[in-house]
Amino acid sequence: MTLSLAGRTAVPARQPVPVRVGGFGGVAGLAEHLRAERVGLLVDATHPYAATISAHAAEAARIAGVALLAVRRPAWQRVEGDDWVEVADVRAAVAALGEVPRRVFLALGRQEVAGFAEAPRHSYLIRSVDPVEPKLGVPRAVYLLGRGPFDAGEERAMLEGHRIEAIVCKNSGGDATYGKIVAARELGVRVVMLARPVLPEVPSIGSVAAAREWVGHWAARRGV
Repeated sequence: MTLSLAGRTAVPARQPVPVRVGGFGGVAGLAEHLRAERVGLLVDATHPYAATISAHAAEAARIAGVALLAVRRPAWQRVEGDDWVEVADVRAAVAALGEVPRRVFLALGRQEVAGFAEAPRHSYLIRSVDPVEPKLGVPRAVYLLGRGPFDAGEERAMLEGHRIEAIVCKNSGGDATYGKIVAARELGVRVVMLARPVLPEVPSIGSVAAAREWVGHWAARRGV
């Protein structure tokens, strides 16, 4: 078993299996890697918003004749008390914040943060695993480093401490980052939620635990 990381995080969390870091050179490179390493099963456990990686995995598995399983966490669902605005992309998120200056928590990846330089009227709180470089080109931004999970109490304290009036985030699903959604509900903070991208239609399962069980059955059937 090998875990492949894209290399977006400078210091990834330690893993109990062999790890490789970096891309494969597109679909053709991944397909060749699968054949060269005699891979029997490819598990696509990327982030729900990593649409390009998921598309490459689906096509490479098809070319190489390799079984594929995608781990796709169910999206968060709006419940009573949530104040959500769902938008298609970062540009729409910037527009949804409006013209009146706000204190905004950007719970996004470093790649998406840059788009908010188009709205310098707001004050931003930006949290990331690695430092954001270059810094966002706005007059008021505070940067925090942190790696989840984050519980609701911690998130509420952060939102209150920085007097946050709006959150921009992705609908990542799962428990690790749901704390900010709970905290926003409790505080009446608006959430601007980026919609999930369209992903390939492939065999999928909703959690890592279920995927481990699925893989165990798959391996047993093949005598691995």
